[in-house]
Amino acid sequence: MSMLARLGTHRAATAVLAAITGLYMLLVVFGNITDFTTNKDFVVHVLAMDTTFKTPGTIWRAITSEGLAITAYILIIIWEALTAVALIAATIAWIRDPGGWAKRVTTIGLLMMIVLFGLGFIVIGGEWFQMWQSKNWNGIEAAFRNVVLAAAALIVTHLPAGNGQRTT
Repeated sequence: MSMLARLGTHRAATAVLAAITGLYMLLVVFGNITDFTTNKDFVVHVLAMDTTFKTPGTIWRAITSEGLAITAYILIIIWEALTAVALIAATIAWIRDPGGWAKRVTTIGLLMMIVLFGLGFIVIGGEWFQMWQSKNWNGIEAAFRNVVLAAAALIVTHLPAGNGQRTT
């Protein structure tokens, strides 16, 4: 019996989406650790607001301490790693014993992605630190893609199975 038949199509779809997002987050963490400087520079510039319009009404928000920026970057990497762990654990759970625990862990991991990229990058980076004004340090488009990926996976996770199998 194939794994797809054993899991059912809804469970298989959810397992695949958890695997894709988990692997993606794992690669993000790997890249941020092995090429620490590139994305550290991104965080430093976004927080410093040094490539924005620098209007008096917003520039006061800038954080110019590199130490604080590096601390923020390390916290981002830790959040990304915890997200990857949750989604990889969810993938394993869907394969081994699909059910309520798998769905809950998938939901937690996907919500962690949405919080990171939606709240962290779009809301805080994009609006509070005016990242949208920067031609060089603007990660809103990439963040939006990640929010859409996680949101779509979250929707699939919470769809009724439709094949008589319990997923909660």
